Amino acid sequence: MPLLKTIALNDYTQLFVWKISETFDELFQSVALKDVSLARVESMKSESHQRGFLAVRRLLMEAGYSDFDLYYDEFGKPHLGNGKHISISHSHDFSVIVLSDVNVGADLEILKEKTLKLAPRYMDVSHLENLSKSDELIKATVVWGIKESVFKIKNEIGISFKDNIFEDDFNLEDKKCGVSLQFNDKTERFNIVFEFIENYVFVCAFSSIPI
Repeated sequence: MPLLKTIALNDYTQLFVWKISETFDELFQSVALKDVSLARVESMKSESHQRGFLAVRRLLMEAGYSDFDLYYDEFGKPHLGNGKHISISHSHDFSVIVLSDVNVGADLEILKEKTLKLAPRYMDVSHLENLSKSDELIKATVVWGIKESVFKIKNEIGISFKDNIFEDDFNLEDKKCGVSLQFNDKTERFNIVFEFIENYVFVCAFSSIPI
């Protein structure tokens, strides 16, 4: 399947979504890879990971870029040569990229019961009160995605999802909320938006001004 959809998350941020139905060979033949990316694909033991990686490169092409425009810093964070901010995620059947004029972190998660079972380890479970079982799972998955997205922006050793990243309570229908990172004697605020794509949750965090 080609590009599934693009979504304008705000005036300066675009989400690109690819539903992966192609074989490895079909994806591989449709992209040009620099040597380091080729070596990375060949080192992957999972074909699912290989296809997700290649689908990201197809999304770059849809957005007017290529694998040659993408590089990673020493912390593993992706960048584009023209200074545009990018975040990448893939999970099972989907790959996504987010392009923005501001620093962003994005996460894509499939809905699975394990995420809800582990909720006390990473979130304030009072935020799951008075919800149906299905909404508990969805909200817990959104919160996990929130924390992953914030961590992708900061990417600092020692940050704890449970003890340092605090989401404001929110309603699922709002598809947005705020979050605070309290770390190293500093508090930073982030804006969050989220979307539902089939049985997946997509979350994106945007940097705000430190307080």
